[in-house]
Order: sequence, then structure tokens, then C-alpha cells
Amino acid sequence: MNEKKRIVISGGCYNEVDNIPELYERCCKVMENFPQYDFEFLFSDNCSTDGTRDVIRALAAKDKRVKAIFNAANFGHIRSPYNGFITADGDAVINMCTDLQDPPELIADLIREWENGAKVVIAVRDKTECSQGMESIRKLYYYMLKKASPNEDIISGFTGYGLYDRDFMNAIRKFNEPYPYLRGLISEIGFRRAEVSFKQPERKHGITKNNFFTLYDMAMTGFVHHSKLPLRLAIFSGFVIGAVSVLIAIAYLIVKLIWWDTFNLGLAPLVIGMFFLGAVQLFFIGIIGEYIGAIYTQVKNKPLVIEEERINFD
Repeated sequence: MNEKKRIVISGGCYNEVDNIPELYERCCKVMENFPQYDFEFLFSDNCSTDGTRDVIRALAAKDKRVKAIFNAANFGHIRSPYNGFITADGDAVINMCTDLQDPPELIADLIREWENGAKVVIAVRDKTECSQGMESIRKLYYYMLKKASPNEDIISGFTGYGLYDRDFMNAIRKFNEPYPYLRGLISEIGFRRAEVSFKQPERKHGITKNNFFTLYDMAMTGFVHHSKLPLRLAIFSGFVIGAVSVLIAIAYLIVKLIWWDTFNLGLAPLVIGMFFLGAVQLFFIGIIGEYIGAIYTQVKNKPLVIEEERINFD
């Protein structure tokens, strides 16, 4: 008799004490409709401080299908979930957030598309109950990133929620990414892909862990990993500003020669020009710094996380 295929539901968590039990129950209810598969959970806890670990321990004690990785410290919103994702070992891995904004009920659609032959099935958010202003900013970001990366299929509205076949998991583990941008890697690696759309609900419990700095970090990681356009803009901007400066200088010279006694240059154009050029220089120095920082992270080759404890991996 052939063994059942195994599906691993992997999710990173940080201070999600009220969401983990509901996530567990809703996922179990969905998987009851797929008795042909074995399944298990893998929670990657990023050093929670609100009792999340106690909840996970209790679930793992009563259900050996619940596995857990407890980090020794908080390793950030990118590295910790990714470590759990590539650690998961199954015929398919479902990657999702544990804040319930990735609806567990969508797992059924993901599995059906996988059964139809797709190696990667991604959940794409086409509507949201959250802030429309933030959603507009996200769409603008994905539009810019896609334009800056014409050779890659950057997916708008995709946050990583999806099902990934073992073949894809074997491929992504070959990438030595100490600070990965999962959404871009999925487009880069390829494989036959299917998409399932959904409406993102509002967060029911707790508060979001994202702020301006974490969102900026993720946005710049996407650009640095998948586009050289910001660096080349520095060259183009230097050429354009230099050409404009020469034209302005010629224009001032002509005006001065015509109205020699009445035309005064004044200090305002000089001061404005100095501040403008200074701002442009600082902007592109910052962009170069982002790329150097990414290189520095890659060269140091630190582990994704330091694990303090594993539960039910035996």
C-alpha cells in the first residue's frame, strides 16, 4: 500500500497568542475534507513575549502533528518565517501568516490546484477589508517593482501565502539567501504555477507587527534583490542634471551679455542649486548604501536564525 502524501502547514509567529488556537482549529477542519493526505503544522516562533509559546506547547503536547521551532532571539519578520518554510519537509508545504489574514479555508482551493498538476499555487489578494490607502500604496509599489524588473514576473497582491510542491522546495533550498525576498524568489525559480484569488479580512486579534520601517525594509529588499534600475538612475540623473546645468549656464551668460548693467544673478539660484544637488547626491548615496548593505549581508553569510528549541521533530 502506498503511503499517504504529507502536507505541512508552516507559519511564522510573533505575539499571536489569540490567533494560534483558532488557526489550528480552522486548518484541522479544512483538512478533514482531505483524508487522503497526512498533514502537520510547523510554527516558527520569533521569541514571542505574550504567551504564544505556551499555547504552541499545549497544542504540541496533545497533537504530535504540531511541530515548533523556538528562536533564541527575534530575528526579524523575514528570516524567521523563511527558516520555518525551508525546514518544512513534506510532499507539499503551505506557507501562511498566523494572524488569520491568510484565510485557512483557502487551503482547500490550494490543494485542488496542486492536485491538478500545479507545482506552485499562490494566493493573490484582489480585495481587502483593511486600509484602502495602504492598499493603493502597495499596488503602486508592485507596479514600480514590476517595471523595474522587466525580466521577472513580479506578482501584485501576493504576500507568500500558497502551496509549494516538493520539487519547488528542493529548488528553493539551493538558494543561499541570508535575507530572502520570497515573493521574488518564487517568480525567479519558476515551475508551473496557479493562482487563487481571495479577499483579505481584517485582523481579528492583536495588532500588526508591521510599521513604516519593516515595510520599508521589505520594499527595499525587493528592489535590491531584483533590479539594478535604481543604480542606473544615478548615472542617468547625473547626465541629465549636468546637461541642464550647462544649458542654464549658457542662458545666464546670454542674458548677462544682453543686459550687462541691469541683470543681477543674485544668491537665490546658487543656494537653491546647492541644496538641490546635495539632496540628489544624498538620495543616490542612500541607494548605493542599500546595495552595499545587501552585499555585506550576503558576504557575512550568517545563519537565518539561531534556534533555541525544537518540539516534536523526533
